[in-house]
Amino acid sequence: MPQEWKKQDHSLIYAMDIGTRSIIGVAGRVADERLEVLAIEKEEHGRRAMLDGQIEDIDQVAKVARRVTERMEAKLGCRLSRVCVAAAGRALRTEKGHYAMELPQVTRITSDIISNLESGAVADAERQIGEEQDSQRRSYLVGYTVSGYLLDRYPLTTLKDHNGQQLEAEVVATFLPSEVVESLYTVMETAGLEVASLTLEPIAALNAVIPADLRLLNLVLADIGAGTTDIAICRDGAVVGYTMATTAGDEITETLMRRFLIDFATAERMKMQLNEASVSYRDILGLEQSVAGSEIQETLKSAAKALAQEIAQRVTGINGAPPSAMFLAGGGSKLLGLRELVAQELGMDERRVALAGNNYDISAFSREYELNDPEFATPLGIAVSAGLGLISDSYRIMLNGKPAKLFRSGTLTVLDLLMMNGYTSADLVGRTGRTLSVTVDGQRLTFRGESAMPCTLRRNGEDTKPSALVYAGDSIEFTPAVPGASAERTPADLLGVDYAGGVLVNGRPAALDTPLRSGDQVISTVAAVLPEEPEPEPEEAPISWQSEEKTETSAIRKPLFLYLNGEPLVLPGKQDGGAYFLMDLLDRSGIDFETLDVPLVLQVNGADCPFTQELRHNDQVVIRRGQ
Repeated sequence: MPQEWKKQDHSLIYAMDIGTRSIIGVAGRVADERLEVLAIEKEEHGRRAMLDGQIEDIDQVAKVARRVTERMEAKLGCRLSRVCVAAAGRALRTEKGHYAMELPQVTRITSDIISNLESGAVADAERQIGEEQDSQRRSYLVGYTVSGYLLDRYPLTTLKDHNGQQLEAEVVATFLPSEVVESLYTVMETAGLEVASLTLEPIAALNAVIPADLRLLNLVLADIGAGTTDIAICRDGAVVGYTMATTAGDEITETLMRRFLIDFATAERMKMQLNEASVSYRDILGLEQSVAGSEIQETLKSAAKALAQEIAQRVTGINGAPPSAMFLAGGGSKLLGLRELVAQELGMDERRVALAGNNYDISAFSREYELNDPEFATPLGIAVSAGLGLISDSYRIMLNGKPAKLFRSGTLTVLDLLMMNGYTSADLVGRTGRTLSVTVDGQRLTFRGESAMPCTLRRNGEDTKPSALVYAGDSIEFTPAVPGASAERTPADLLGVDYAGGVLVNGRPAALDTPLRSGDQVISTVAAVLPEEPEPEPEEAPISWQSEEKTETSAIRKPLFLYLNGEPLVLPGKQDGGAYFLMDLLDRSGIDFETLDVPLVLQVNGADCPFTQELRHNDQVVIRRGQ
């Protein structure tokens, strides 16, 4: 490459649309609040390296992207190093998330508190998606909207500056599988380009076809590609929904392949010659053939009608009714007669369904190219979105020294940035280690886990908050919080290093170095089953297990071993050395006495007995619901 070629400056925008059938590059600069398009290049994939908008053959796609870039560089006389791209919306997943938090006391709600609340709700949505897919598969946050807040159980539209203690938030979050994003970044890296901004294809196309000031009307964009049809719906000034039809241009092409026994490339050419009197072609047998354009039209009628029907069904399914007007974009929209079929299926005036392109001049123009082409909707939209600041990262934001992956439109906070790059609220706040709660010789002991090591968060070299806004060119440095260690204990830790006796854990003999789990019951005794002792004579004084004499077992109160509903149970000796009664086992039976609506069955050693029945070693106790 000639040395005299200059480097790409920050005012030169290079956008690339990685489509199923072809790659289109668009370059331009902003002039008078519109994008001036300086160069356009297009090349089709030599073989089917893409499937329904998803990259299949990374090397093949990268080679085409490199060739498109080289031709763009020759036209512009500069070396291109940064590119704006869009991820296909085919695999978008939307999920609801909910999160609640309780503050130590009534507090004025700040932006940081709200950020933590919302990130918890987003993490909940991500967790639900993760449960439905491979645990190794990650998702990137595309964006989220808050469905509602609760403050002390009272619904509010905003929490900022209110006072309260109990907070809840529900969000609707949209995610894209990591492989869609990672493959796109890998292609660009292989082609020698750095991703400067990232948006979604349906968002980009919408920005070109339906500018924001037209979105007060109920309008629909259907971007008909080779593999799928992306649909975006707007009204009342906002985008209210996205959907996707699995039928698109390839189904039309494949119909011709089957009918005329031709290869894919020939079918693609014939698809654009429907209005010609005669179309010549060579079939797969090597024979030269010709067919009237009218016959090709007749062949495609059923396939075109099926495409129009699916588009109409998807639109009414999301919109509830036909829109005020509709735009068709993408290469598939050029199919002769499709516009009229879509209008017919939606029950709309044909004049209300148009090919995209008429509104491009609101945000873009060119002195060299005719832009009024529905196929330019996505590549032009990517360039316009970046150049006019319609996506938050007009060029790039660095995260830990690398370009961050971003999707959101409008303002962007540090928290948004982190969640879009795979971090969660746990990385920000950190989790305290798990608490360990055990019972030792009748005494309940609780050991707290260690506190988390807090995260560090800096923007452009200075400490910042998750709620702080980020701008193009910012550099964020983030070190996630480190979870605290969970509490760990063994019987030896609890009984002392000098303890030389045996130990029961949950009624079974265990080693002194056995790791304990929450809920474990520990008894310091050398036998799991103790012999039944004779009852003392009435005149004898009660046996005291708290003798003044210091012996090896003098600190051990006498435990009681029995079976409850067939399961072995060791009860620690009572503090006063007293006996156990049947009523002492009620809370261990697992029965919810608040909802009990039938009599209880109480038995000891097979005989019915009252609550006051005294228990002895090896008793077989039954406590269950009656019939």
